[in-house]
Amino acid sequence: QVQLVESGGGLVQAGGSLRLSCAASGRTFSSYAMAWFRQAPGKEREIVARMSSAGNTYYTDSVKGRFTVSRDNAKNTVKLQMNSLKPEDTAVYYCAASSTYYSSTYHYTDPRHYNYWGQGTQVTVSS
Repeated sequence: QVQLVESGGGLVQAGGSLRLSCAASGRTFSSYAMAWFRQAPGKEREIVARMSSAGNTYYTDSVKGRFTVSRDNAKNTVKLQMNSLKPEDTAVYYCAASSTYYSSTYHYTDPRHYNYWGQGTQVTVSS
């Protein structure tokens, strides 16, 4: 069982930065793929970034070059550094963990393939 707790959301002006953190419980954190998803009002939940247990990363196109995902297995944490924020980045951001290895983008970008979720943290970017 893994419990995830996000922090670091808030209100920021366009062009600003925020760093989200996700603290995980459990002894097998290093074996999980970790991801950040977001969901804006009226929209489906979408993947933002992912880091596999081996450290491989994936970013959705809209955040490439602006967001960076990192993890610290010793501290059971995963972070999302968000720079050059845009109003369209406004959403609730969720940390998620998957205990199953997926090599296919088709699978690991699908929220249904993640076992554990945090409660979400609101990010609002004003124009």
